[in-house]
Amino acid sequence: MKSFPRIFSQLVFLCCLLVAGPCLAAPAPAGNRPPIHVEADRMVSLKDDNAVLFTGNVDARQGQMTIRAAEMTVYYLSTGEKASLPQSEERSLKKLVATGNVEIQNNGMTGSGDKMEYYEAERKMILLGNSKVWQDNNLVTGHTVVVFLDQGKSIVERGTKKGERVKAFFYPGGDKNEKLKVKNGE
Repeated sequence: MKSFPRIFSQLVFLCCLLVAGPCLAAPAPAGNRPPIHVEADRMVSLKDDNAVLFTGNVDARQGQMTIRAAEMTVYYLSTGEKASLPQSEERSLKKLVATGNVEIQNNGMTGSGDKMEYYEAERKMILLGNSKVWQDNNLVTGHTVVVFLDQGKSIVERGTKKGERVKAFFYPGGDKNEKLKVKNGE
């Protein structure tokens, strides 16, 4: 069985791969991570906001990792913000926001929600609204999933509606087909 922390570490890895590069559309230097490839129906540069907006069937890929959403906005640090960083810190990404049927996939792990936010300075990723993370038959659900990348910590929270709860379903060892039979009531 893959453990609960492994599910979140996979989700964390997935998000880091997408947002760690200094420029979303540029290839990574040779020997580093594979290039990031983004396709969408439209791309708009928002100079005043230091952002790039991708809309319509957004499909962002890097290696085995994929993020799909209706819309994705990548926010970059302003020149002043970059100048205020310590010299040892070279980054240009501020945050990434994906909305509308967000789905993240990587190596058999899937995460989904209504919205995903990633904050580079805090190294924090948040899935909001109908959030689910599953791998194999293991599933964790809640309104919000928050992952603190550098702390190895994650929090799943329920929504505010009466009766909403955080849910986790774990299937210990055994034959995967047996798990599917039990899940389907056979």
